Amino acid sequence: MGRLLLVSRLVLGDLRRHPGPAVLLVLSTFVATAVLSLGMSLPGATERLYLQTRAATAGPDVVALAPGMGGATDAVLTSLENAPGVVARSRPYRQFFATLTTGGGEARAIVLGADAKPGPIDRPLVTSGRWVRPGGVVVERGFAGAVGVDVGDRVAVAGRTFPVVGIAVTAARTVYPWAMMGGPGNGPSDGAGLVWMTEPDTRPLAASGLPVTSLVYLRMADPADTTRYMAFYHDTPNSAGGRVGDSAARVNSFTWQSMAHQDDVYLRDGQPILIIGGWLLSFMAVAGLSTLAAGRAAAQARRAGLLKVVGATPGLIAVVLLAEYLTLALLADAAGLALARLAAPTIINPSGSLLTADAGPHGGAVVMTTVVAVGVAILTAAAPALRAVRANVDRRPDHLVLLSRMAGWLPVPLLLGLRLVARRPGRALLHAGGTATTAIGLTVLLMVHAQPRDGWDLGGVTLADLADDQSRRLLAGVTAAMAVLAVVNTLTMTWTTATESRATMAVARTLGATPGQVTAGLAAAQLLPTLPGAFLGIPLGLSLHWFFGPADQPPTPLLWSVPPVLLLATGLLSVVPARLAARRSVAEALAA
Repeated sequence: MGRLLLVSRLVLGDLRRHPGPAVLLVLSTFVATAVLSLGMSLPGATERLYLQTRAATAGPDVVALAPGMGGATDAVLTSLENAPGVVARSRPYRQFFATLTTGGGEARAIVLGADAKPGPIDRPLVTSGRWVRPGGVVVERGFAGAVGVDVGDRVAVAGRTFPVVGIAVTAARTVYPWAMMGGPGNGPSDGAGLVWMTEPDTRPLAASGLPVTSLVYLRMADPADTTRYMAFYHDTPNSAGGRVGDSAARVNSFTWQSMAHQDDVYLRDGQPILIIGGWLLSFMAVAGLSTLAAGRAAAQARRAGLLKVVGATPGLIAVVLLAEYLTLALLADAAGLALARLAAPTIINPSGSLLTADAGPHGGAVVMTTVVAVGVAILTAAAPALRAVRANVDRRPDHLVLLSRMAGWLPVPLLLGLRLVARRPGRALLHAGGTATTAIGLTVLLMVHAQPRDGWDLGGVTLADLADDQSRRLLAGVTAAMAVLAVVNTLTMTWTTATESRATMAVARTLGATPGQVTAGLAAAQLLPTLPGAFLGIPLGLSLHWFFGPADQPPTPLLWSVPPVLLLATGLLSVVPARLAARRSVAEALAA
């Protein structure tokens, strides 16, 4: 217990003395783990939300629809209660293919006749307002958000005006905009929203000759086993001489599994964006943090020496140095998971048609992101901690002799920059890799935004394609996170390089180099690896885009702007810490 207390005090003391590096470590790990945890929480996320909504609304196991209304249609639907596995059914309901007119225009809508008191199968959950009453309508939550209506607004259904008395969700439909579940006559379906009205209020719709479909809700003995019903649905003869599932019978059945699968369409493009983006961000975090840890190696070595003087063993010193990074990494991981839980409802349920209390990272995603955060901390701190324990403060960095010789023929800023790169080639490779990662994100973002944007034509208004919008938002968010880490890494690498090369730059100053040339040299040390990384990221980004997107899309001319933008941003960011380092006293640096 005494040793644990000692380690804790030493870690807290170092954090108080060096808050800047601690903030950078937390920020880098936080961004990477938040994106990665979101990506890993997507598989099965929609099914979890659908099951949650289904439990809250007594959702049916199967929805069976047949075109038309009347005795013959009802007989076909009610006969399904004799299908294998069916233990209960609802009464037949009618849905009409109509229009909903709001202040924003006219949109296709499915108008479903509802009971004033819902039955035991399918009880839509009212999230705002109240359930249907005569003279009022309830709008499905995803549809209401898309057309911009709320409780108290007035809408026109097939030309008749009603107040919106409630907003509700249901598991008996696929999410907006797929409420149609088969068009008139069980033909191809189009995008549409869902509206509930009382049965008496729907009678004028029937009298006006609008297309109508009848439906029943079925409950199975084993909700997980709908295969026997579907086999019956496809293979059983009907009175028309065909099969129950044939067009002659005009019955169309949707199991809850098929509806949950359809709801998952929104996430199919977003999952690889977040997972691949999370791994790329993890690489960028390691690249920046390893530079930060290397820059602190000298201070850590001095600290290790002091601990040895007072009797600390090498093992205890290593634990102290690694505990700081692990503590910050776990703190960043917890913050990233918290952000992922806050953002998950919007990402997993973009239409708003499902309940979201169960959204967010679960089990495997939490474990995996924690492992990644701990791995980032260990990769970042292991080598500097080992050097500090060995007290190898004066270790000379490796250098590339050929590059050092080539530098002698160049102008002073390039000479200084190339020699700095040659002395630390590993860091230059990490910087080039981080720049290439940022260029990959920018390339994919530009290619996606160059694609034409389609929307859902709901008959009079065109609403945005939520799945496409979702992918674009996620891609923009991941690219923005890459830009944040790129800024942090550039500042960190420039400042670390300036700190480590303080003596070298002081010698250059005594030989006639001006502060401006020293500043330009430090900036050149960052620009030199940025150049190949910026150009390498474009073909890598194109390959990634063509792997997940349309392979026949030509590269957009805007891609040529990626290298100059990255070079300009790197130059501007590196000038500030380089200029501060160049102003230090030459005599003070040489004396040290």
